[in-house]
Amino acid sequence: MAKSSADDEELRRACEAGIEGTKQSIVMSIRVAKSRGVWGKSGKLGRQMAKPRVLALSVKSKGQRKKAFLRVMKYSSGGVLEPAKMYKLKHLSKVEVITNDPSGCTFTLGFDNLRSQSVAPPQWTMRNTDDRNRLLVCILNICKDVLGRLPKVVGIDIVEMALWAKDNTPVVTTQRSTEDGEPVTETVTESDLKVTVEKELVSQAEEEDMEALLGTYVMGIGEAEAFSERLKRELQALEAANVHAILESEPLVDEVLNGLEAATNIVDDMDEWLGIFNIKLRHMREDIESIETRNNKLEMQSVNNKALIEELDKVIERLRVPSEYAASLTGGSFDEADMLQNIEACEWLAKGLRGLEVPNLDPIYAKMRAVREKRAELEKLKATFVRRASEFLRNYFASLVDFMISDKSYFSQRGQLKRPDHADLRYKCRTYARLLQHLKGLDKNCLGPLRKAYCSSLNLLLRREAREFANELRASTKVSRNPTVWLEGSTGSSQNANTDTSAVSDAYAKMLTIFIPLLVDESSFFAHFMCFEVPALAPPGGAGNDNKNQSNNDDGNDDDDLGIMDIDETDKKIGKTSPDLTALNESLQDLLDGIQEDFYAVVDWAYKIDPLRCISMHGITERYLSGQKADAAGFVRLLLGDLESRVSMQFSRVFVDEACHQIERNERNVRQMGVLPYIPRFAALATRMEQYIQGQSRDLVDQAYTKFVSIMFVTLEKIAQQDPKYADILLLENYAAFQNSLYDLANVVPTLAKFYHQASEAYEQACTRHISMIIYYQFERLFQFAKKIEDFMYTITPEEIPFQLGLSKMELRKMLKSSLSGVDKSIAAMYKKLQKNLASEELLPSLWDKCKKEFLDKYESFVQLVAKVYPSENVPGVTEMRGLLASM
Repeated sequence: MAKSSADDEELRRACEAGIEGTKQSIVMSIRVAKSRGVWGKSGKLGRQMAKPRVLALSVKSKGQRKKAFLRVMKYSSGGVLEPAKMYKLKHLSKVEVITNDPSGCTFTLGFDNLRSQSVAPPQWTMRNTDDRNRLLVCILNICKDVLGRLPKVVGIDIVEMALWAKDNTPVVTTQRSTEDGEPVTETVTESDLKVTVEKELVSQAEEEDMEALLGTYVMGIGEAEAFSERLKRELQALEAANVHAILESEPLVDEVLNGLEAATNIVDDMDEWLGIFNIKLRHMREDIESIETRNNKLEMQSVNNKALIEELDKVIERLRVPSEYAASLTGGSFDEADMLQNIEACEWLAKGLRGLEVPNLDPIYAKMRAVREKRAELEKLKATFVRRASEFLRNYFASLVDFMISDKSYFSQRGQLKRPDHADLRYKCRTYARLLQHLKGLDKNCLGPLRKAYCSSLNLLLRREAREFANELRASTKVSRNPTVWLEGSTGSSQNANTDTSAVSDAYAKMLTIFIPLLVDESSFFAHFMCFEVPALAPPGGAGNDNKNQSNNDDGNDDDDLGIMDIDETDKKIGKTSPDLTALNESLQDLLDGIQEDFYAVVDWAYKIDPLRCISMHGITERYLSGQKADAAGFVRLLLGDLESRVSMQFSRVFVDEACHQIERNERNVRQMGVLPYIPRFAALATRMEQYIQGQSRDLVDQAYTKFVSIMFVTLEKIAQQDPKYADILLLENYAAFQNSLYDLANVVPTLAKFYHQASEAYEQACTRHISMIIYYQFERLFQFAKKIEDFMYTITPEEIPFQLGLSKMELRKMLKSSLSGVDKSIAAMYKKLQKNLASEELLPSLWDKCKKEFLDKYESFVQLVAKVYPSENVPGVTEMRGLLASM
């Protein structure tokens, strides 16, 4: 027989390593197969695939107490045992051996603390019954020793297990030495060698008593006939005793039968009486139920009638129209003193109408004729009140504005600029703010005509204020007009260009400072006053912030005094789409339309005085435009955008285009020499433009620079092409003048720096062409001879060149004699020719240096070619020529 896995020391050590750190000691470890099977009717075990596992019994000691555990170990992917599950043996309630397994090696362990008792416990299968008995005996011994009780055992006799344990306890022979050194053999059981908790299930005394009891009934094989005879005799004695007892009890049986017959007659009579009583009781029960049913119906009817009366009283109270409210709604006054009563009447009317609608009224009541008639009456009251209130407000708005327009003290007059003040107007309008809110709740469609009437009336006032203010602003600003011709005419025409015209841009800024915050406030007041559902306006940013408080100190609490619920600050989201936003912008168009003409008039006036002030006005407008972020001020942003476009158009399309035409007129003039007049004038213009830049106007100025310089360069090239003989001189002089005049500005303005570099490149190219022309004019034969040599060197060797036609040594000597015999006079003539046509004397030194350097470079190339092709010929050296040039 193969060795049992319970004796496998390596398996025990692997289990101990798997539970290392738990302070538990392994008592037994044995290999098993785990499955979850069900025994079918066929008697064969149908199971899932069995999984190899190791069951390990462990004990943990803590003082005098001991705890026992059953651990299930599984193999990891690396073949190492690791804990899978742990059961406490104190919860072990049943040990059941599967009886349908023919081998008897399969059993289950039942624990009373499992969460789901409906799930079948796992089945454990051993290799043989010895391994099974060994594990179960160990479990039972631990339960008896540690827990003091045994679990329920099913499918196997515990006595048989005790006998098996006694017969299969391994015996181990050991040897020890005596004091004399002689070996002595001793025989002990395995249980004595191992310190475990395995003990006998039945004590010795119990076993002896059991054998004595069994010996009383167990007989030998030879006594079977005597035992059979004994059983026959005892059976005959029992039968005789039963017959005798029956005979002796016959009188008693007759007496009992008579009593039973009498009792049966009495019971029959009683049953008949009970049937009669049952019929009578059934009739009485039916009568009582009928009476109770009628009584319950009467009580229910009484309760329902009472509840109905209460509900009808509530409906009648709801349908009643108070006389004071009816009077206010149909014919009351709209004076300020009566507004509180009108507001209360509006609130009652709105509440009454809501109360007669289905969500707030039972659908059954809504179909009643009285309710329908009352709803029609309230609708008539609503229509009457809305018509009266709308007519009053339209007339009221018109009368307020007419009163202000008729009083000239409200507007700017000659010698006095008047800041518009709408505090009194808004105060009077706020009196009817809550009325407008209630009108919106009663009939939203009535607000459209009211908004148009308000916008039409207030538009007249705003346009009158803007027109009077703009007129007086222009009249009070005294400044001389700057010339509009900057890049044309004589130099004296721009002497007045330095006139201070800052008052023009200050006047424009003042116009914006006064009216932009006013328009934003009017837009905000209009949005709240006319009950538009849009986010609240943010205060205008940019330059307008400093002046808004000055112009609206009396209006600081406009929104709070409207009586309208303000939009919470946390809900303000710029760009949030509102249903009324489109309608608001259309109304603001009606409110503020036409006022832009007065702003345009100021812009045109400022342009006529000093076109360059458009730069300052563009920056001022951009600063205000960047501060307008609120949705309800959409028209103000459009107005500022139009102003910005107007300023840009005046500057770019009028001033810049006219200046470009002035530059192009130079092209039609007669032959011109020296620096063209628009070159230095552009530098003065650019310096002035840089002084006017504010805020975001840099792009506007850069665009003007780009257009100016592009036209200047194109015109310069066209003028130069009219006389090709002097074209390079004209180009280099003008490009040099451009660089000299814009050197300081190009260091700080990136756009001008780009054109500065472009002019520098064009200047170098013109210098190179002009100098080359002068050099070839004086030394034409010398450098033509060099050009021929270079051309032949691409096709033949240098040694063959002296044998070509026109390139012999004799030709070389003739050429040198004619070209270099009076070289000092040729160089002097070259200097005079460079000086002759040059109008800018300050450019002569640098040009002469460039000319000498260019001539030396070309002569050095010629000397090198001669040395390669004519090595025996003597040519004046480069050093000699450099000394000659230096001495001149």
